[in-house]
Order: sequence, then C-alpha cells, then structure tokens
Amino acid sequence: MNRFIQAVCVGAVVGGAASGQRASWSAPESRTVDQVDVFHGVEVADPYRWLEDDVRRSAEVRAWVEAQNEVTFGYLESIPEREAILDRLVELFDYERISAPRKVGDRYVVSRNDGLQQHSVVYVMDALDGEQRVLFDPNTWSGDGTVALGGMRWSDDGAIAAYGVQESGSDWRVWRFRDVATGEDLEDELRGMRFGGPVWKKDRSGVFYVRWDQ
Repeated sequence: MNRFIQAVCVGAVVGGAASGQRASWSAPESRTVDQVDVFHGVEVADPYRWLEDDVRRSAEVRAWVEAQNEVTFGYLESIPEREAILDRLVELFDYERISAPRKVGDRYVVSRNDGLQQHSVVYVMDALDGEQRVLFDPNTWSGDGTVALGGMRWSDDGAIAAYGVQESGSDWRVWRFRDVATGEDLEDELRGMRFGGPVWKKDRSGVFYVRWDQ
C-alpha cells in the first residue's frame, strides 16, 4: 500500500483519538548522554545525540526504533475508526496519474502511477505517440517500497540518465548512470552524495558533483 496513504491515515486517526477515550500508553525509556557542544561561546546540550546514528549501523538505535514502533502501532491498531479511514483513503487515491511529457534530447519522458503504486514508473518514448518503454521502476528495487528514485539528471543529448537511489528516506543517495537506448546501467557510480545531483558537461564527457565526507 502507498506509504503516503498510510501516513495520512495515521494523522487522521491520531487527530480523531484526541477527542475520545483511548487506552493509556507510555513511550519506552530514551537514555541521555553527556553531550555538550560550544557554538560561538555558548554551550548547547544535546543529550540525544546518539539517536542520530543510522539504524543500519547502530544496533541500539535500531532497537529503540523497534520499541517505539511497537508502542505506536499497538496504540493505532486499537482505534476502531482506523480501518474505515484507510479504506476511504485507498478509494480516493486509486486513480491513474500521468505526468506531462518532457523532452530530453530526441526522446520524451513521462512518469505514470496506476494509483496505488508505491512509486511512479518512468517511461521513455522515441516520439510523443510512440511506444512507452520502462526506464525506471523503483517498485522493483525493494520488497517494502523503501528504496526510491531520488532524482534524475539527463545529459544534454538525452542519451544517458544519471539517477539517484535513495533508501529509507535518507539524505544519502547513490547515483548511477543508465544508457537510455539499451536500458542498461554503466559501470560508473557516485557515492557520498546528499541533496543535489551531478551536473553534466555539455559534451557528455563527465559530470561535476559534490561529495560529502561520510
């Protein structure tokens, strides 16, 4: 199911729960650390700094998130209106959405979502009335929909599409390069990138990009 629909549903039931009687609950304990930073001579305490670590690197952060989710979803699932709200939202979102075509080089690109897909699929066409073929389908990149297309940067001639792969909503992206004609990826790969993407040289001989210290 589309994660945006789930998020809207959570907001709706939490908002509705405020006016009714619900089972009491308490959040798991969150430990604090003695972390103080000095900015321009001012001491700023940051007792939860340890929670900034990535869940894939820190077993403690991962366990904290799992404990929080257990309490959160245990509470949400006890709300009787939740299923009805979810069913209605699914009904409202279940319609096909197609972007306006964009010309890249001699080709055209559109994105399309059947209504309940986690991610829109990117198609390429040789002409506006030509056959659409799949260029990127992020729905196939993970079983739970947490791997997304984090941006595209086309060479001026439209022959190669640089595309960012984003996992679990992270700011970090891995950028890869796809030959549009064959649909195959090149060997090049850019890591250590966040936010913006690569910028192509006019002659397609390379790209400029900013890399962060990981």
